[in-house]
Amino acid sequence: MSLLVSYYQNPQLEVRNKLVRLNAGLVRKIAHRMSYQCSESFEDLEQIGYLGLIRAIERFNPQHGCAFSSFAVPYIRGEILHFLRDRSGAVKIPRRWQEFQKRGQKVHEELSKRLGRCPSDQEMAQELGVSMAEWQQICLSHKNRSPLSLDATSSQHFDSHLTLGETLPDIHYQTLQGWEEDRQQLQQALNQLEEKTRIAIEFVYYKGMSRQEVSERTGVSPMTVTRRIQRGLQQMMILLQPAVPNSSTTVPAKAQY
Repeated sequence: MSLLVSYYQNPQLEVRNKLVRLNAGLVRKIAHRMSYQCSESFEDLEQIGYLGLIRAIERFNPQHGCAFSSFAVPYIRGEILHFLRDRSGAVKIPRRWQEFQKRGQKVHEELSKRLGRCPSDQEMAQELGVSMAEWQQICLSHKNRSPLSLDATSSQHFDSHLTLGETLPDIHYQTLQGWEEDRQQLQQALNQLEEKTRIAIEFVYYKGMSRQEVSERTGVSPMTVTRRIQRGLQQMMILLQPAVPNSSTTVPAKAQY
């Protein structure tokens, strides 16, 4: 506590490092407990836990009368959990398979030294006491949990290959493509209108002219321009509606149930 008070009053790197060493057991205890709840190694969790301990030391106020261990545990645990959330994949692996995967790493090293070569799936499964089919599923689940590079080959075509990144949809391009399709449909509907009606709509909505300006341009009253626009828009709405199946192809109400 005297070191914590000293660091609070005058933060120094040497004092902070000493506090870290004195509380290293707290980090190891939390990291060891959480290593059984995930597939990450104890060493990695321990290193992350020290970051939480440092933050706790820097933010601890001795004047609040709280025990430092009680104050530091949420920081250490929170830092590790944050690390695990960032590392967790979309594929959730059963805890039993995670334990076998961790044991399999040590067994693989032992068998490799004993046999002088890489062990087969059958030898690994026999050493671990599981079926070969289950061991292959464990290996596959661990492989699928690892992120893929966007430069990885997705498909091969003769002398060229397609990467995973090239197969991902371009949202900006899809948006522009949707706008272009809408524009073409609107233009097709507009072309089916009577010429005077089409001209009135184009002047107002395409060229931004007022109805008075269109009136002077076409030689009709502003009221006539408004009526043409209203009639043209109603006709376009009808033309743009999706086709409705006729009665001969409509499913009877009773058949729907």
